[in-house]
Amino acid sequence: MKNYHCCATCIHFSAERKEGKMVYLCTRLGFETKTNYQFDCWTPKEHVKRLIEKEKRMRNHD
Repeated sequence: MKNYHCCATCIHFSAERKEGKMVYLCTRLGFETKTNYQFDCWTPKEHVKRLIEKEKRMRNHD
């Protein structure tokens, strides 16, 4: 999980282009964020959940 826990992989992350610049927002908290920020309210996107589960299975087979 530590490799994936960041705003950019959260279901509440939104990226929009405004006035020629990228603006990253947390739609849950309602404020601007950055892709690499981390918060305790993180809810991973489905594809990230699958990657985390795959990593866990691979570690358990070692």
